[in-house]
Amino acid sequence: MEDYAIIDLYWSRNPEAISRTCEKYGNYCRAVAQNILPDRRDTEECVNDTWLKAWNAMPEDRPRLLAQYLGKITRNLALNRWRDNRTEKRGGGELPLVLDELADCISSTDTLQAVEAGELAKAVNRFLHMLPERECNLFLRRYWFAEPMAEIASRYGMRENTVRTILFRSRKKLQSYLEKEDLL
Repeated sequence: MEDYAIIDLYWSRNPEAISRTCEKYGNYCRAVAQNILPDRRDTEECVNDTWLKAWNAMPEDRPRLLAQYLGKITRNLALNRWRDNRTEKRGGGELPLVLDELADCISSTDTLQAVEAGELAKAVNRFLHMLPERECNLFLRRYWFAEPMAEIASRYGMRENTVRTILFRSRKKLQSYLEKEDLL
């Protein structure tokens, strides 16, 4: 079923919207959550919460790209769940590694204030548009979707060390870019 038809089901408040969304985007949303959350039950709960959140938001929102819309909801729910789990000393998954890798780029007090003001997100978006496509894709896979290095390497037919090196260089470029933008 096409995305516009699924969105129409949401707008008409047809419960079939949930089952159609689950059929088409269930695996995608599960993968997004799984990369952040180590517990399968947390992942499933997060995906189910995605359907509920989409159901409640859709009458006011008509997304252009349903996959991105659902992916963003899932990612935000998974991050919230991860934070909750972490405060309960149950953390895990790929997210702690991803955050450690980015620590040099976004660890200063000024940067944290920029995050709150939304300036950092805009700067990172500008930076990503400057990167070559493959490098941008690797960066997004690792730092947006929190994919493990081995998965990224497999997806792009590369060795894990090559991916690690490209991401290291990208982080250094990001750090330099943020310094030039006075966000570090």
